[in-house]
Amino acid sequence: MAKHRRILLANLEEPDIHTIAGYERCGGYRALRKAVQMEPQKVIDEVKASGLRGRGGAGFPTGTKWGFIPKNGDKPVYIINNADESEPGTFKDRVLIEKKPHITIEGMLIAAWAVKSNWSCIYIRGEYAYGYERLVQAVRECYERGYLGDNILGTGWSHHMTVHRGAGAYICGEETGLIESLEGKKGQPRLKPPYYPAVMGVYDCPTVLNNVETFASVPFIIDEGSAAFAAIGTEQSKGTKLVSASGHINKPGVYEVEMGYSIEQFIEEECGGIWKGRSLKAIIPGGSSVPVLRAEEIKGLTLSYESLQGAGTFFGSAGFIVLDDHTDMLDAISNLMHFYAHESCGQCTPCREGGHWIEKIFNRIRRGEGAPGDLELIDNLAVNMSNGRTICTFGDAVAMPARSFITKFRDELEGKVRVGMR
Repeated sequence: MAKHRRILLANLEEPDIHTIAGYERCGGYRALRKAVQMEPQKVIDEVKASGLRGRGGAGFPTGTKWGFIPKNGDKPVYIINNADESEPGTFKDRVLIEKKPHITIEGMLIAAWAVKSNWSCIYIRGEYAYGYERLVQAVRECYERGYLGDNILGTGWSHHMTVHRGAGAYICGEETGLIESLEGKKGQPRLKPPYYPAVMGVYDCPTVLNNVETFASVPFIIDEGSAAFAAIGTEQSKGTKLVSASGHINKPGVYEVEMGYSIEQFIEEECGGIWKGRSLKAIIPGGSSVPVLRAEEIKGLTLSYESLQGAGTFFGSAGFIVLDDHTDMLDAISNLMHFYAHESCGQCTPCREGGHWIEKIFNRIRRGEGAPGDLELIDNLAVNMSNGRTICTFGDAVAMPARSFITKFRDELEGKVRVGMR
């Protein structure tokens, strides 16, 4: 097995690492103490220089996002931690929330100091009941220790934090849908522009919104310096990355690997190879909303933003789903389409109607009732609900897997259609 530096999962074997005492014993909150001795802009500059990119799916440069916050504005600045981890195949943030909650809280506090914020919120998906309890406990400990509240570490700076449970909607993982939900409204995305969170976020105030893993990466950058983080990984993908590995493998779980690690090695060395002695058929590398890759396409690819994008897919949320050679690809894509049809917020007609149409056509083929032109019809529907035709990228999340399965496994799917034509 390859040796990877553990940054996010360091000391995870310590039984009390979820407590503030255990976290501090392993160096926790040392980075915060260092950060509050720095000028806020210097903190932002360090995060920029590290090359850290958002770990929630989009991969946007974190320091650049923080730098968008208006300087000396007349509105309060808010920090939001997106813990609404709802992408199928993705469960990496859950490990941090349940096992090491203070690392993401420390990252939030460093961000808050950098952008002069006095209030923050962790928005956690409703199904993460145990994780919610862990976060509430961790926040309470921070108040008791003086990392939250008034005059933090004698700086005169005050910051308060709350934990808010969502109600189980996938769309609230989209940043503006999350903000709407947090404000007590229906969880539906906002139009961009004008609602870019850095300028018009929570209550139309400047807002820094990152996910659990992104904030959790910040303490290392401040503690050991941006150069130490930037020295890990590739030119465009810096640092280590948590990967949720699931599907037909011998060792499913969450792995921390250095960016640029070979996908073939990852499957064999970390995941223990394909289960039951079978062969690899396909992978979905970044959560269920990204295009699928056939087994022969992964040769030479690495776990990095640029490598996967060059192969026509995305690293996304790093939900790494492995499919073996016994997988019925019609069953697989039908299962995914059922999820997305159910999770549409209903705001945009292409999503509200198109997702259900695609699901129904795939199910018709599964029942042996396929008709000539069904795959072309699905592709046409997918095109018309993507490429900017909806308010958010949910339409693309439906269209990309649907179109890629049809393109990559057309012979198999056409065979299913022909069965229905007999």
